[in-house]
Amino acid sequence: MKKLQFSKICKNFGAVVANDNISLSLGEGEILSLLGENGAGKTTLMNILFGHYISDKGFIEVEGKRLTPGSTKASLDAGIGMVHQHFTLAENLTVLENIILGTEPLSRLWSKKKLAYKKLEALSKRFGLLINPDAKVADLTVGEKQRVEIIKALYRDASILILDEPTAVLTPQETIQLFKVLKEMVNAGLSIMFISHKLNEILEISDRIVVLRHGKLVGEVATKKANKELLAEMMVGHKVTRPAYEKLEIGKAVVELNNVCLNASDGTVGLSNINLKIHEKEIIGLAGVSGNGQFGVASILQGLTHPSSGEFKLFGQSLIKYDPRYLTKSGVARIPEDRSKEGVIGEMALWENFLGEELRSKAKSGFIIDKKKAVNNAEKLIQEYDIRCEGAFASTRLLSGGNIQKLILARSLSNNPRFIIANKPARGLDEGAISFVQHQIINAKTKGAGVLLISEDLDEIFELSDRIAVIFDGKLQGPFDASSLTINQVGLMMSGEMKEGSFNEA
Repeated sequence: MKKLQFSKICKNFGAVVANDNISLSLGEGEILSLLGENGAGKTTLMNILFGHYISDKGFIEVEGKRLTPGSTKASLDAGIGMVHQHFTLAENLTVLENIILGTEPLSRLWSKKKLAYKKLEALSKRFGLLINPDAKVADLTVGEKQRVEIIKALYRDASILILDEPTAVLTPQETIQLFKVLKEMVNAGLSIMFISHKLNEILEISDRIVVLRHGKLVGEVATKKANKELLAEMMVGHKVTRPAYEKLEIGKAVVELNNVCLNASDGTVGLSNINLKIHEKEIIGLAGVSGNGQFGVASILQGLTHPSSGEFKLFGQSLIKYDPRYLTKSGVARIPEDRSKEGVIGEMALWENFLGEELRSKAKSGFIIDKKKAVNNAEKLIQEYDIRCEGAFASTRLLSGGNIQKLILARSLSNNPRFIIANKPARGLDEGAISFVQHQIINAKTKGAGVLLISEDLDEIFELSDRIAVIFDGKLQGPFDASSLTINQVGLMMSGEMKEGSFNEA
């Protein structure tokens, strides 16, 4: 039985075709994976489903009944629930309060608590989503917060669940637990649409896979007949190869952190006695669940934050001047965590954004812009890094996430930096863009750069890193030789369940 049916959905934004005649279905008790590169049309399709957009043509049916277009309430009433990658929970409220918020008028909300307790308890037992109803959301782990989001959808009697990048911030152990829950749900008759870039997980959890490319549905395959190579090629239209790992003879230390501490502030975790050394021709992967101190480490290494104690040595010299301009001029490059907010200025043209790091380092020395030279350089880098755009004068805000990342890579790596801070460089990118980003990082290492790769994606950490360090609650374990670790061991350290002393540090 078809639980959900998209029929000939079309949606244009001006000259951009976001969805082009898309028809697909979701069956009862089925997990359907939706794959596609950035800009393929997945988000637009989901926004139409939830009434945020109205399609130009086509319609959606839930259990054979047409869904009222442009109505979020109609979608919720039809039993559609969505768990977003970025949680939408009120941190200052309890689990129960978050779950019932919005289901009753405010005047009657708290009078329904007793009934809500019973319903929540029944849902938790039925699907194995154990959670304390009275716990404050701010005190929960990332995995527990995700459980709350799922229960919130089920509490509203959702029979169709859309999961958008559900494992992006989970440890391997939390992912295993989530998949057990999802299988319980489909056994109970729920239908799930699973949106992810992680091909291993899609192959593990789904029954069927559909692939979008450039707004069109270009392929559909039963999961048991699929493999990573096939799916990657369907997504981007050509064969995709990840870079081969090569261990090089390391050179001098480019960065040293010796007993570095940082006081906690503004809700961020402090750092406690961080010791880390990164060499030329070496990639060190820093693994950890988001919010465990990665922000502080990256801020110090970029010169944005002065540690409260300890020593930061750059290219053998103790750093006294914590100034991003000085670090950039000295040969430090950065790939920031938030590419759109920290990496570029969207309203500026591409050629202006290419000058960003150069202007930062020369702003106080009477630097005069040679516009013709800057534009020519931008056009050269656009070609070299395959940035899909309308040229050097195009507005940067019009680029996809993958192309913004290519712009940042071109700006950061074209000057042959000696040390690179790569903060979640492939997050949210499709297979083609991930392959490109990883090749550029490997090339920089081969040329002699030392790299700190900060990532929550353990596949990426293991594919690229020579050594791996794990950060939990502001404390660092390692680095360890990557070949001496398993993903399961790193996952246990990420959750604080495996302590220092279990391994020999490299």
